[in-house]
Amino acid sequence: MKSSHRAGLENFPPYRQGKTPQSINGFEPHKLSSNENPFPPLPSVVAAVAQELGNINLYPDIGAAELRHSLALHWSVSPENIAVGAGSVEVASQIIHAVTNPGDLVMFAWRSFEAYPLLATVAGAVPQPIALNPEGGHDLDAMAAAVTARTKLVFLCNPNNPNGVVLESAAVEAFLQKIPSDTVVVLDEAYIQFNRSADTAIGIELFRKYPNVAVLHTFSKAYGLAGLRIGYAIAASSLIENLQKVAVPFAVSALAQRAAMESLRSGAELQERVDVIVSERRRVTDGLLDAGLPVWPSEANFVWIDSGSGTAALAEVLAGHALSVRVFPEEGLRVTIGSPEANDRLLDAARQAAESFDTVPSQRS
Repeated sequence: MKSSHRAGLENFPPYRQGKTPQSINGFEPHKLSSNENPFPPLPSVVAAVAQELGNINLYPDIGAAELRHSLALHWSVSPENIAVGAGSVEVASQIIHAVTNPGDLVMFAWRSFEAYPLLATVAGAVPQPIALNPEGGHDLDAMAAAVTARTKLVFLCNPNNPNGVVLESAAVEAFLQKIPSDTVVVLDEAYIQFNRSADTAIGIELFRKYPNVAVLHTFSKAYGLAGLRIGYAIAASSLIENLQKVAVPFAVSALAQRAAMESLRSGAELQERVDVIVSERRRVTDGLLDAGLPVWPSEANFVWIDSGSGTAALAEVLAGHALSVRVFPEEGLRVTIGSPEANDRLLDAARQAAESFDTVPSQRS
């Protein structure tokens, strides 16, 4: 019997998970390709999840009422302004399904988070990528000029993934004032806890001023719950109501909900870990620059090496040191800030690479 499938799906690329490194040349492997938190879960979080294990024969709370209440208190909003999902990427999918009709446009900067065009296409919407400016940031003027009646949704990634560049508050405010008030603008702040820029746009502040602004957060990065898959949106209650209608039922497990609530209670302890990662980010950035590699300033838990045509050769050197990184062919490398040991290895490999190639050519002139 002839198999049935959606037309065009054979040409649709799946989302690529960060590559797992292999042990080589006697090196212990380090995975620096998925922006994972290098620290293990907090003992209090592990204990909270363990207490929930005896109930995994039962469905979780479909509305995550207790967690939404905790998040509402955390951000001084109403629980009706909170929606949860299996990671912020799943909540992003909810927003696309809730806001767009087939053929509507979903705008985003490019290059940015790889899931945006995939999620839009799956939902039947049309991706509307707008090129980054020469400094690697969102070209908000070009984005505003490109908004049409079909543009129903705009994603702004801050800091941007994969290059860590920050959106400035004044620029985002100016953008919001240029576009129609019924175009939903999502501030995707997956890396907000690592962002130390004084001029950065802050999603929750913009949400309080602009009814069409939604904010995406995740527990995967700073909170270290990537394996449990939980994220959330802060948005107008009317949008949240529609997100709940299109969400996958029971997608957020009781284990994830419990871990998230305990993480919110452990903010000070988690902040200490974030501070270590930020400190290591500075050390890695300085070390890569000292080695002669073209590294951009980053406000996330990763750095971007603007290696251009030298990307494949540099990635090969890192792989020879049992380091996996996110490779964007002919563009650059996104390297997660790992443990101090992993970062030491990265800097050793970078110095070797710089010696081997003299210089790694940059994509930009």
